[in-house]
Amino acid sequence: MTDTAIASTPLAVPGLGRIYAALSPLTLPLLRVATGLLLMPHGAQKLFGALGGYGLAGTGQFFDSIGYSPGVFWALVVGTVEFFGGLAIALGLATRIAATLAFVVLVNAALFHLPNGPFVGNGGYELALLWAVAALVFAVRGGGSLSVDKALGREI
Repeated sequence: MTDTAIASTPLAVPGLGRIYAALSPLTLPLLRVATGLLLMPHGAQKLFGALGGYGLAGTGQFFDSIGYSPGVFWALVVGTVEFFGGLAIALGLATRIAATLAFVVLVNAALFHLPNGPFVGNGGYELALLWAVAALVFAVRGGGSLSVDKALGREI
């Protein structure tokens, strides 16, 4: 359904139509920025040991222990996608590329957490899956009208 079709559909609360119309152009950019900025700290933990993270060596040991070997290599790849890819997604720069890489990382994270059930409080997959879906939205749609990609005239 297009934005035009949504706008022409009768609203349950017609008085909110102007608010919806005003906020509609901001919703996808807001989701893009939130998705990117919230991925960055996870990458900072893996790459730099920031925010209580274990850095490349500690994360590498973890990845080795779960079968992703060499662990330091995978810690570098995942940390780079989360930190620098998250920044790119937030800015809307090379959005489709960064979001596709983030989608792959996040699907793997969701699969890793799958045996724990859905709830993140039990080590479950819900947060990784939600982020994977958000990344997929931007892998398919691109950065949108309020992005560096758009300002550069290229949706990649």
